[in-house]
Amino acid sequence: MLASISLLALLLASPVIAGKAGSFADGGNTQVSAMMMFVGNKDKVYIIDKAEGNAAQIKEHPAWGAVWDFNTHQTEVMDIKTNVFCASGMHLPNGSYVTFGGNGAIAPGGNIGSVPNGQGAASYDATYQDYDGSKSIRILNPCTDTDDFTSTNCQWFDNPDVLSMQKKRWYSAAEPLGDGSVALIGGFVNGGYINRNTPNTDPELEGGAAEPTYEFYPANGRNATVMQFMIKTSGLNAYAHTYLMPSGKMLVQANISTMLWDPDSNTETDLPAMPGNVARVYPASGAVAMLPLTPANNYTPTVIFCGGSDMPDNLWGNYSFPNTDTWLYPASKDCQRITPEPADGSAPVYVQDDDMIEGRTMGQFIILPDGKMLVVNGGLNGTAGYATNTGTTLSYSQMPFGMSLASGPVGTPALYDPNAPVGSRWSNSGFSTSNIARLYHSSAILLPDASVLIAGSNPNVDVNLTTYFPTTYQAEIFYPAYFSATTRPIPSGIPTTLSYGGDSFDITVPASSYSGSGNDAADNTTVVVVRPGWTTHGMNMGQRFLQLNNTYTVNSDGSLTLHTAQMPPNPNIFQPGPAMVFVVVNGIPSNGTFVIVGSGNVETQATAGASVLPASVLLSGAGGSADGSSTSSGDNPTNASGSTVSHTAVIVGTVVAGIIILGVIGALIGVCASRRRRAAAQKNPNVSSYPMSNTPLGSKTLGAAGYGGGLRSSDSSAFSSQRDFNDSQQWSDSSANLIGDGRLSPYHDVPPYLEDSRGPHGMSMELDPCAAQSRMSTSPPHGQRY
Repeated sequence: MLASISLLALLLASPVIAGKAGSFADGGNTQVSAMMMFVGNKDKVYIIDKAEGNAAQIKEHPAWGAVWDFNTHQTEVMDIKTNVFCASGMHLPNGSYVTFGGNGAIAPGGNIGSVPNGQGAASYDATYQDYDGSKSIRILNPCTDTDDFTSTNCQWFDNPDVLSMQKKRWYSAAEPLGDGSVALIGGFVNGGYINRNTPNTDPELEGGAAEPTYEFYPANGRNATVMQFMIKTSGLNAYAHTYLMPSGKMLVQANISTMLWDPDSNTETDLPAMPGNVARVYPASGAVAMLPLTPANNYTPTVIFCGGSDMPDNLWGNYSFPNTDTWLYPASKDCQRITPEPADGSAPVYVQDDDMIEGRTMGQFIILPDGKMLVVNGGLNGTAGYATNTGTTLSYSQMPFGMSLASGPVGTPALYDPNAPVGSRWSNSGFSTSNIARLYHSSAILLPDASVLIAGSNPNVDVNLTTYFPTTYQAEIFYPAYFSATTRPIPSGIPTTLSYGGDSFDITVPASSYSGSGNDAADNTTVVVVRPGWTTHGMNMGQRFLQLNNTYTVNSDGSLTLHTAQMPPNPNIFQPGPAMVFVVVNGIPSNGTFVIVGSGNVETQATAGASVLPASVLLSGAGGSADGSSTSSGDNPTNASGSTVSHTAVIVGTVVAGIIILGVIGALIGVCASRRRRAAAQKNPNVSSYPMSNTPLGSKTLGAAGYGGGLRSSDSSAFSSQRDFNDSQQWSDSSANLIGDGRLSPYHDVPPYLEDSRGPHGMSMELDPCAAQSRMSTSPPHGQRY
């Protein structure tokens, strides 16, 4: 197993500016509105927009793809062929990323493209040069500054005649399984506000507009199958919230219903309904995330749901528009937690959590390396989505915020501490307020330096720079409180891959990375694995945080050796694929080191016994050499589990608060109780690492004229299934990401290219680059609420 020092850590000759803590900074111009983003590697963040009239051009058509450079904040546009509008996405085990579905080809003003398919959409548009993306599977292998970005290996592979899903999916859910494959759930067939007609006489298919099935990528012979839960939750089931559980079952939440789903048998186990009838899925769009997985909670997942809307069912309307002026309806501030698989075998229940500071729709949780959770973006009122009218405001000229169905942008982030006492978990103290509205089609993601990139906002059918909430290209970077420290840990010895169980490894933290007592610092150090996820629509699909178990040795030179366990020996807890490892000392994170968790392949992951760690070794008198004034985290020193670390067993007790002296947070103290536990632990030389059994409603000043009658019709009578795809359009012959050198394995061509192997379900099954015998062609194509 190779060891490496994070390259970002080597750049720390330029210290962090203390004044950044709690503030926003210019993140540059993204050139395409950031509807979707993911962190590809230490250098690049990839940005995706829907097909629309962006001024940035590529290959003589508007761009809707871009790559943002972490070091320069400059953006280069990228070519994406199909319409990615409201797709889903996920990582793959080898570090590649994939997007699923989208919408039909569109023309300026959101009109149907110039080559209609006869089924309420279009296969191509001659002006925007976008193709139908409703079945597309697009793959990208992230490249770094040292790679040739003109190479096809660094570009999107996007050719649905070669690689596509079995079903059209728009607003589908995506969740990886323990073998690295991805479950794709539900969605619309074409378009609309919510996924139903009125009256709702056909909750399964909605006259061809709804897609109630699930499928897998890679399909490997598995057909798309109906999920009854998608029928039960008809209407409010777009972008269902999905989280894989340790058992291999999946928490699925939509409308106000919750269940555990077994992907192997397609069996559903009902869980309690959402209290208060608060909808969290699109377009209510609550902030939802899995809480940090730590030794303290025995890696038992708990999911938190905050915000969204408790709007009555009849007001949600249908495919066309809501039945009420949503921008007048306050968003919910309610938060609920649920542990779907309690360790004690008890029945899962929703537990009331602290209310948010203010109600939010389209808020978004970003899990920080210190184990706290930042909420950014969103509005005080309304919902996601856009429209030219509602059931009560019948004319676009009377819409007070243009097409936006939300109002009251919330520009101040809020911090949630999952382990603080009830009643004190939320704070926004010391945080600046952004003056950029981040509403529908905004996004945010954790960066390798532990700051947060925030971008996007475009509640408009096409680019509109003059309306009340315009298309937004300006990105921002938010710096959490720990950026008050000008000294950051610089760990070495972090491996490039992590396995599920197996031999432990050692990480070294030099004395220059901290100040104060070495024993205290070691006892308040965590090693965490963070997957930022693939972000869109207020969600970070695939986002997870896991604290690795560790013991430590305090050395005479003040350096710390962290004896660190591998991942828990269950790939369902943290699915295989890319992630960042942070070492957090006294609440201050290092820069992230990129790793691959698991084998890098779509396959049953190998597991070994939980790592066995040596006992911790203390050394009185050893300490850090950093200036104490440079190591303030700007926060009380709690670790990822919210309590002082005892890495040898489930953590008991709470952290003792740091003391503020003369306005400077000095050396971190209050760890005596933990040290006594450490001393006791020294008596046991072999310790198992895993003991597992503000702004008010705005003025109603009219926005500038938009695109009049250009909004695509949502009449579901036009929707039906599609069999042929782009048979009359000529594609680029790019074979990016599917052929080339061995580093792209296993996502590459494996001959023979058997054209007659194409089955009745598109290319996802027989011509899958991840299938055991891939046969990829690289040629261009031919009532009641639940």
